[in-house]
Amino acid sequence: MATEPKGLLLYIDADARLAAAAGGVVRYLADAAGLQNDAVARLQSAVIAACSEAFEHLTADHPQLQITFTRFPDRMEVALSHLRENSPAVGLDTLAGFTAQVDGTGPIQVVLAGFDRVQYETHGGEAVTRLTKYIG
Repeated sequence: MATEPKGLLLYIDADARLAAAAGGVVRYLADAAGLQNDAVARLQSAVIAACSEAFEHLTADHPQLQITFTRFPDRMEVALSHLRENSPAVGLDTLAGFTAQVDGTGPIQVVLAGFDRVQYETHGGEAVTRLTKYIG
């Protein structure tokens, strides 16, 4: 395995088919990292769910979601970001309890089940959600 990080950047519109494509990218990276099939499927579902959640925060002024996939020797990171004033990072409003009741099956719970670490940040009008999966 190379020591330099490998990355891929996607810009997608709010389309479920494009979210599935993003899931396919993480599936490829997870499979190439040697993860087991069930873990690969969970990561794929998690990225699709995170994209779907992010689509709710896109606006006509900023209609695209930026997704950065980075493969490091010890981990994979998926960063979802979108531009918007006063917008939470993807899922942060759900985790904070500002949306519908959490029942354990919503998109954020799928993301939390697939990845080892979920980070939220906002800066300069950009909301970023970073999903990290550590590789044994």
